[in-house]
Amino acid sequence: MEIAPGIRRLGSSAKVGVYLIEEPGGITIVDAGLPAYFGDLQSELTAMGRTIDDVRAVLLTHAHSDHIGFAERIRREQGVPISVHEADAALARGEVKQQNEGGGPMRPLPALSFLLFGMRKGFLGIKHITEVSTFSDGATLDVPGSPQVIHVPGHTAGSAALHLPDRDAILIGDAFVTLNVMSGSTGPQLFPNFNADNRQAAESLGRLDAVEARFVLPGHGEPWSGGLTEALRLVRASTPGASPA
Repeated sequence: MEIAPGIRRLGSSAKVGVYLIEEPGGITIVDAGLPAYFGDLQSELTAMGRTIDDVRAVLLTHAHSDHIGFAERIRREQGVPISVHEADAALARGEVKQQNEGGGPMRPLPALSFLLFGMRKGFLGIKHITEVSTFSDGATLDVPGSPQVIHVPGHTAGSAALHLPDRDAILIGDAFVTLNVMSGSTGPQLFPNFNADNRQAAESLGRLDAVEARFVLPGHGEPWSGGLTEALRLVRASTPGASPA
């Protein structure tokens, strides 16, 4: 499903976002969701008139389990390189454990729904990535779409947003979300339930203030087409003690 110019989202659910950036010369996948998303990938590529051989790279906005789902499979079976910010490489390889400060809102029904969704999509079968390449803040990556890296630590140490100026879009991972899968609340907001450092996550919003993008594509929730500036205003408005832009 195309959700921005030349950018498609896998599957029908917004609970976990996986995106495809398409160019004539190939496809970049941003985040790898959960293991069963590999079947969604095959279906989406067929609908696009493309094949798995057109995939040139998988970029991870961060290395949480629900973002690395089929990464090791596509690396092992197809030789597709997997890249993540250098500060999350050890997490992607499983050498360190995920850190969550916690404290976010939670309601039983949305949390249970997300848990069941994860189980159906193979959460228990997620494998760490044996070989992973790294990128750093400010880099323009030599993959289809040429995304520009903006380091936004807080959700994880290596959380990164990927800016696509020519498509008026930014893929923000979980720097903020439009759906808190644990509480069911919607709209642009931080994701404190799984942030490694809530204060740092709020401070990192400032790294996005100068970025212009109409389409904001989160790791959880529906795409936001009201512009990044407005999304950031709403995130700050919903965050107690957050500083204005």
